[in-house]
Amino acid sequence: MGIRFILMVNKQGQTRLAQYYENLTLEERRALEGEIVRKCLARNEQQCSFVEHRNYKIVYRRYASLFFLVGVDNDENELAILEFIHLLVETMDRHFGNVCELDIMFHLEKAHFMLEEMVMNGCIVETSKSNILSPIQLMEKSS
Repeated sequence: MGIRFILMVNKQGQTRLAQYYENLTLEERRALEGEIVRKCLARNEQQCSFVEHRNYKIVYRRYASLFFLVGVDNDENELAILEFIHLLVETMDRHFGNVCELDIMFHLEKAHFMLEEMVMNGCIVETSKSNILSPIQLMEKSS
């Protein structure tokens, strides 16, 4: 397993989406999110997008008012995870049209569905935007 968790957080540090691929209690998740969010949001734009925290490597990127944070194993390729984050944002952009925090908040199930199409059990399994979005488009047509 490479990816341990994916977080989407706004500039105020509020978690808008959290997807975990390892078994953590709610208290452990809250503590972990708080520590990581404080650490990443305190960094400036001149610092690199990789942070080590506990037994994780955190790869993050800011898009407008949202931070996308991915916790991975220490031996994971940071640049590949940055590409994954960019692919996730591009996929959401294609569906929502320039994705923003409100899109995530009001369509949380769709955001989770996109992640579930892309990542299974902590492994990236799909990178085609069309393949990721086609089940969502089919569901929208049927409703």
